[in-house]
Order: sequence, then C-alpha cells, then structure tokens
Amino acid sequence: MDSALPLADRCVLITGGAKRLGAAIGRRLHAAGASLVVHYHQSRTSADALVAELEALRPGSALAVRADLHEVARLPELVAAAVARFGSLDVLVNNASTFYPTPVGTITVAQFDDLVGTNLRAPLFLSQAAAPALAAARGLIINMVDIHGRRPLRAHPVYSAAKAGLVMLTKSLARELGPAVRVNGIAPGPVMWPERDLDDALKAEIISKTALKRSGSPDDIARAALFFAVDAPYVTGQVIAVDGGRSL
Repeated sequence: MDSALPLADRCVLITGGAKRLGAAIGRRLHAAGASLVVHYHQSRTSADALVAELEALRPGSALAVRADLHEVARLPELVAAAVARFGSLDVLVNNASTFYPTPVGTITVAQFDDLVGTNLRAPLFLSQAAAPALAAARGLIINMVDIHGRRPLRAHPVYSAAKAGLVMLTKSLARELGPAVRVNGIAPGPVMWPERDLDDALKAEIISKTALKRSGSPDDIARAALFFAVDAPYVTGQVIAVDGGRSL
C-alpha cells in the first residue's frame, strides 16, 4: 500500500455524497486514494459535478448513483453498483439526512416516516445489504449521527429521536458485525449551518456554547472519517463528537 495513499484500491460509498458534508468527506477520502461512489437522490447536477472533479484528478475513480433511500427493497442496488464498478466495497458512509422542525402538536405521520426513514431506517437496511461485501473486505461503516442524538434539540423531537436511534444502531451493528466489520459514528456540532436560514444572533448563541468559541468546518468532519478509515483499526462501536466542545 502506498503510504501517501492509504486508501488506494479501496471503494467508499457515501449516501448523500453530492453536497455539503458528504462531498467534503468524499473529497478527503478520495485524496487518500479511495474510489468513490457518490449516492444522490435529487442533486444530480451536484453529483455529476463532483464526479467530474474527482475523475479529472484520477480517471476511473468516481461514480454517481441515484437512489431513493426510502425504497428499502432497492438499497442492495447501491452495493451492487459499487462492487460491479470497483470490485469491492470497503467503507460505507451513511451520511444522507433529513432535517426540519417538528414541534409537538404539529407532527404528522408523513414527517415521522420521512425523518425516521432517512436518518435511521435507511442506514440500517443499507448496512444490512452491504454487510457481506464489507465483511469480505474487512471493512467499515461510518454513521453520521448528531450531537442532538444525545441531547434533544428544541422543536425537533422526531429528528433527535431518529439520531438517538442511530447512536444505538451504531453500537449494535458493531457488536453484530464484528469482528469482520467495524462500525463507528461521527456526531457533528456547528460545522455547517442548515440550508434553511438561521439569523446571526442564533448562530452566535450556538457558537458561544462551544468550548472553542468558534464554528468548525466540513473538513473537520472529513478528517474524523479519514481517522476511522485509516488510523483506527482497533476502534469500533464508538461515536466521536466533532463539535468544538458543544456537547460538554
């Protein structure tokens, strides 16, 4: 293995990999030598642009695949696409997430199904579908959790509950899939603001509650993913908060 490219000949599948944190993780792991399968649902333009960017750096190293993660029966197709193109699946990053407020008294069944479906059900069933390929590769699952999976976010009870479930799923899968597959999680803090607008006063309040008194960057999350993929062979069942001390 080339020490400068520790993920050479490894295949990484990232859900929701076309934009934001998913794209940052993808770029970082690709720079370490990985081939990348970029899952997207509605962000085809962004997915195609990212794949073109990565292919320009290393031809034949990236692929975009569309899927609706709510269609559980079709999730094995993502795994099959990765293996067919690159010969293996070594790392699965369950990054795709749905996030919006659901104040108690207004929650609908459709909202519950959407938030739980994306944030908990899809990671479970995609991990299940990927388990044989990952076991063959002695691979890794990284679940993108949230600090609010451990302390609830006001007006987001369904999202917080789904992420809390993902914390326990991470630990449960680590036990169920070991020793062949490691499973860990990353819980971001204020490293990227939601796509819906937040006013500057609220942003300042959130940052003031971190120990480091500053926001992080998407690459802080990507570096944690690289740590799990390259430098943590004896770490499994753990969720690391990358939040500047927000959860203290």
